[in-house]
Amino acid sequence: MLKRLGGGMQRIVIVGGGFAGLWSAVGAARRRGELGIPTADLEITLVNRDAFHAIRVRNYEADLSKIRVALDGVLDPIGVRHIAGTVTDIDLDGHEVGMTTPQGRQVLPYDRLVMAAGSEVARPPVPGLADHAFSVDTFDEATRLDRHIAGLGGTRVAGGRTTVLVVGAGLTGVETACEMPARLRAALPPGTEARVILADHASHIGSTMGDAAMPVIREALDTLGIERRTGVRIVAVDPEGAMLDTGERIAAGTVVWTAGMQASGLTALFPVERDKFGRLQVDQYLRVQGIPRVFAAGDAARLLIDGVRPSVMSCQHARPMGRFAGHNVVCDLLGKPMLPLQIEWYVTVLDLGPWGALYTHGWDRRVVTVGSQAKQTKELINCVRIYPPLTGNPQEILDAAPATVQAPPERYT
Repeated sequence: MLKRLGGGMQRIVIVGGGFAGLWSAVGAARRRGELGIPTADLEITLVNRDAFHAIRVRNYEADLSKIRVALDGVLDPIGVRHIAGTVTDIDLDGHEVGMTTPQGRQVLPYDRLVMAAGSEVARPPVPGLADHAFSVDTFDEATRLDRHIAGLGGTRVAGGRTTVLVVGAGLTGVETACEMPARLRAALPPGTEARVILADHASHIGSTMGDAAMPVIREALDTLGIERRTGVRIVAVDPEGAMLDTGERIAAGTVVWTAGMQASGLTALFPVERDKFGRLQVDQYLRVQGIPRVFAAGDAARLLIDGVRPSVMSCQHARPMGRFAGHNVVCDLLGKPMLPLQIEWYVTVLDLGPWGALYTHGWDRRVVTVGSQAKQTKELINCVRIYPPLTGNPQEILDAAPATVQAPPERYT
């Protein structure tokens, strides 16, 4: 029997229901079962702001109908408790998590904590940005953008109302821009002129993807008719467009902000050094360095993923970090040996809308496949690989969360 001194069950609390949080919970439940620990003796609780696991990496897509998974459908069958609430404070000395819920304030005690609160789009203090720009950072924000685009058909054409300006040409920005021409055509009356402009402070779109990838991205953008503004910064946003630091004003009825990411603000509650993104430093077992009883995974954590390079804020690393954190947090609680996480491979699959996709391999981003072949890989990842089992079968759910590293996604050649 697993009991704390003085009686009562042991408790693991996981903050966040994204890729790292969900898979931490499933990984912990799997390890609990492997060790034969009854749920009455070891409670695993996941706290998330709502009732859904969001397939956040699909928020740029036109069809949002299948990008949320009900947490209860995954967690209830495996004996993991779920609370819909917003974490507001963490008492590291008292080992408690404070949160607000529809029922009021609650406090959860923990014996081990997994911080997996994820990340959010960086919103610098650009005048008008908070009031007038859209984003695809969350499901609610993506839904708001979708409704706005759908309503453009009833607006006047003059003044740039049918122009979409996407700010930030990282992976999310490029993917969002590449979807926009088709989304605008579907929303606007036939023959309506529409523009999509992609702006970034870098001198070349796709420069972070490597020299071999840039011509591919450029071809896709040209084919889709997407204009570019490079080497610029947005200095103001208003209801009818944005001003660049070059003095150019872009009239646009839709400004979508995708420029940069930062870890959840909850990481600031931990009195330890964080990196430039606000991430907590973790060791190979996902333990937060300098704070006992606390693990972290996903976008809230910085792990030297191959012993040299830091983890990337993406589901590619969040999912295995979550599985290992869940496994190890149970082992740590029980005094069992933990498993180190190391991933020797890295891939990028960039969706380029109707043109296709771009699949690269390695940290130097060697181009593997492009166009329709790479698109098949992207769809395999977005629509199948990153989803938990949806059957409600407990064994299938637990079987999906071993503390192992999956092979790279399939390549279609």
